[in-house]
Formats: sequence, structure tokens, C-alpha cells
Amino acid sequence: MHKAFWDCLEVQLSENPPSYAHAVKLLAEIKETLLSFLLPSHGRLRSHIEEVLDIPLIQQQAENGAVDISRLSHFIVGMMGSLCAPCRDEDIKKLKEITDMLPLLKKIFSVLDLMKLDMANFALTSIRPHLLQQSAEYERNKFQEFLEKQPNALDLTEKWLEDTVRRLREAGADGSTAASADPPSLLPLTVHNQAYLRLLRWDHSSEPFPETVLMDQERFQEMSQEVGRLVLLSSVLLIVYTTTGEAISGLPGLMDTLKNTVSALLADTHTLSFSMEEALATTGEKLCVELKKCLTQHGHAAFSTDQSSALIGQISATIQPDNTVRKLMESRIHSYLLTSLESSQRNTPPPLPGGLAPFSRELKEVAVRFSRLVNFNKLVFSPFYQKILQKVLTAGESPGTEP
Repeated sequence: MHKAFWDCLEVQLSENPPSYAHAVKLLAEIKETLLSFLLPSHGRLRSHIEEVLDIPLIQQQAENGAVDISRLSHFIVGMMGSLCAPCRDEDIKKLKEITDMLPLLKKIFSVLDLMKLDMANFALTSIRPHLLQQSAEYERNKFQEFLEKQPNALDLTEKWLEDTVRRLREAGADGSTAASADPPSLLPLTVHNQAYLRLLRWDHSSEPFPETVLMDQERFQEMSQEVGRLVLLSSVLLIVYTTTGEAISGLPGLMDTLKNTVSALLADTHTLSFSMEEALATTGEKLCVELKKCLTQHGHAAFSTDQSSALIGQISATIQPDNTVRKLMESRIHSYLLTSLESSQRNTPPPLPGGLAPFSRELKEVAVRFSRLVNFNKLVFSPFYQKILQKVLTAGESPGTEP
């Protein structure tokens, strides 16, 4: 139907004399679209558009063969240029270069659709804080109503925060008893952020999720799987570059080739049918082939059988959760996510830890999703968290014994 409309318009414009029935309808639609972009303060622009795109007058001119579609089209393009976002300047410039009437009208509608999208995005961006605030208040009130009917509806949340405090105290005690004063890091915000980070290590099969994040359990689980995959991918590449040494350092395109190879072979780590042991062995073998080919092409000594065996063995060893390289990359990724969460309010992304440059885009995407989810959850449930944390942090050495 879309094509048929433009074909019909082309036929009408090519008649002798031209027929402007369809063209006038297009001008009327364009006029309404331009007017929809105006603010109440744009009185002069509105009057100008109404004056030039006077549809009854244009209809009368068309019936008498006196309408100048070219002049009207150029007026429309100029008006679009004054109303569009800066990112559309290049599109407007291209419009001005089109001389044929039919392609020009087609392109005008295409750019107008983009401008509508720009306006919608701007409107959403403007009202987003208000929508978030209203949504948070609604969810908080609904949870409060539920809590009044189920007084124990925060038991799992309280245990989640208590366990986090206990772990932080144990980690800060340097092997001594936790009877000493709390470390300075045990501030409510610190405890809370660490608690959210724990959700990325959660055993969903055996440990019930805290009530206040239960609605987002699937999202946290997906992010946990993505983080686990990034830990594995970065571990494998770190082993490759550490094992092979300077011979491959800085070779153009090699990092992307190895990354794509590892990513493809370990893409389905979260599926039930996936065999991690087989996949890591296959990954090691495939990388050895790639490295041999690359070293030969650049005049380096060939990859020996012993080197290949050692590399495959080290890559296969990353299947163990306590593998040194794996633990190192997991620590770096979690630290990055924690720092991203702490700096999300300042819009200053933290520096990328060493060994994670090949996965900077993926890691930043996870950090943004994690921060948004956590910050909204805080916005909704902060009054409940404050009461729990106040009790837990003042309960002394054994928060779990609080009545």
C-alpha cells in the first residue's frame, strides 16, 4: 500500500497538466506534523506555517494549475531545519540537495519520522525522573500494605543484610575476632552496595532471594550469568597473552580474532546441555591453531607441542572456581561493578581494570544495567533498608542474634 501510494503520486505529478490531489494531502499531513513540534511560545512560527501552508488556498491553486509544489517543499525543508535536533542537520543538508519532487517528498517524510522520534525521546527524558519517582512511591506503598498483612515479609531481606555485615566484619578483622570496633568501611551505604554485589554470586537453586529484590530476581540472574561469562572470557585471554608473551603483543587484529573465537565457543555457558570441560578444551585447541598461524605469519618461532599442551591445560583449569586467574578476573570485574555503582550518581565511569580492555563495551553495558536496577530498588525500598541497617550495624558483634 505504501508503494502503491507513491506510485500513484508519481503518475499524478507526471500527467499533463499535473494532478496535485495526493500532493495536497501530503502537504496537509506535513503541516500538522510541523505544528506538532511547536511549543505554545512559538506563536510567530505557527502563524508563518499556517500562512504558507494554507491548505484551502493550496487546494484552490492546485485546481487552477497554479500551485508551486517546489517552493512549498523548500519552505518545509527550511522549517524542518529550524525545528530539528542538531543530530538531524546532516539529514536536512541532504534534503536540500534533492531536486526531483517525488524523492524529495519521500525523504521529507522519512526525516519527519526521525524528528518525531527525537521529540518522543526528549519528552521521555524530561519526564523520566517524575515517572521513576511516581513508580517508586507506588511500589513502596504497595509493599507497605503487604508488610502490614505479613509482618515477617522482610525476614529474608534482613538476613541478606545481616550476612553482608558479618562477611564484611570478618574480612576486615584480618583474622582476629570481630569484637573490636567496626571498620570505618561499615557505613550503611557500603554495606548496602556490597549486599547488591552479592546478588551476582547468589545460589538461586538453594538460597531464597530477599523479598525486596524478588521481582528483579530474573534480571539479577541474567546479569550474574553475563558476569560469569566475562570472567571466563577475560581469564582465557589473560592466560593466552601471559603464556605467549611479547611475540603476540600489539599485533593488529589478533586480540579481536581471539576474542571472537573464545566468545563463540563459550557463548552458551548458561544452558543446561553445555559442557564446560569440553568447551574449554576445544577453546584451548582452537586458540593454539590461531596462535601458530599468527606467529608463523609474523616470523616468530612456531608454537611448540609443549607450549600448546601447557596453554590448553591452563585454559581448562579455569573451570575450577578457585583458579588463581579466574579469581583475579572475578575480583577485578566485581570491583569495577561496585565502583560503577558508587559513582553512578556522579556520572563518572571508573577506570577499566587491567586485562579487561577487550571486553570494555560488554562490561560497561552490564555496569549500567546493574547500577540502574540497584538505584531504582534503593529508591523504592530505602525506608525499609534504613531501619534494618540501623539495627544491624548497632547490634554489635552478632547481628544475627538480634530479637
